[in-house]
Amino acid sequence: MLRNGLEPWHLLLVGLVVILVFGSKKLPDTARALGKSMRILKSEAKAMKEEGAPAAPAEPPAPAD
Repeated sequence: MLRNGLEPWHLLLVGLVVILVFGSKKLPDTARALGKSMRILKSEAKAMKEEGAPAAPAEPPAPAD
């Protein structure tokens, strides 16, 4: 049924439907909001990854002479 998967004309059709549904005036605002959300998600995921990683072991103090 979907032997060839996603072809270029499928993407063109999806893009056309998106433009018809949302209108060309709202698309830049929607894309800007999506980009901002993706940046926030990426920074939060990075923070969670750093939080879950074990801290680097501290160096033992040098012996006093």
